[in-house]
Amino acid sequence: MKIEIITLFPEMFREVFSSSILKRAQEQGYLNVVLHQLRDHTLDRHRKVDDYPFGGGAGMLMQAQPLFDNIEAILAKTPEKPHILYMSPSGSPLQQTNLQQLSHKKHIVILCGHYEGVDQRVLDTFVDQEISLGDFVLTGGEIPAMALVDGIARLIPGVLGHDESSAEESFSDGLLEYPHYTRPAVFRDLPVPSVLLEGNHGAIARWRKKESLRRTLKVRPELLLKIDLKTKERQILAEILEEEY
Repeated sequence: MKIEIITLFPEMFREVFSSSILKRAQEQGYLNVVLHQLRDHTLDRHRKVDDYPFGGGAGMLMQAQPLFDNIEAILAKTPEKPHILYMSPSGSPLQQTNLQQLSHKKHIVILCGHYEGVDQRVLDTFVDQEISLGDFVLTGGEIPAMALVDGIARLIPGVLGHDESSAEESFSDGLLEYPHYTRPAVFRDLPVPSVLLEGNHGAIARWRKKESLRRTLKVRPELLLKIDLKTKERQILAEILEEEY
């Protein structure tokens, strides 16, 4: 997968993308990240890319010209239009399903906004999807873009090494993930649940499902309203409710 990022601060990405799993994904050819300095495309001799909004108001807007030129330069080099994203607090909240869909794209371009946003003509002409990390505002789109790339990259087959690593995690089935334990079996008088030590894979699977449902009910109960629970899951949830309440 190729991901191109348009930003005023490409240096913010270099340390993050040259570490850990993202570094390995690029070295092994699963991911190709290209950073574009937007200022390289401005016609202003002072490398200015922002201006006051028409109609007044606080703050500055990223201008259409450098963004148009940067995006058109990318489009001129690819036979198929990439999927173009704009990181914005006004966008749709990012969900795991979005990441799963995006992980199947061959080419993605991410536009990182700054100031009060970008000229609407850029969004109307090029952008396929606006994405938000949540109902809060950051100083720019760089940190959300890093989170987005990380979330996408780990779903690309081969990146994590084991496909089940991403298949059995939180939100993969709409529920929060079950608790995990490792050695020693007892630490400071705190034991690992005995079911995990007995080798009964059926019992372990049921325990994990139950604890996943329990955690979701406790931390994110609204998620349960969005899931079509199977009969066995409903039975387990009934057990939890009886135990807890």
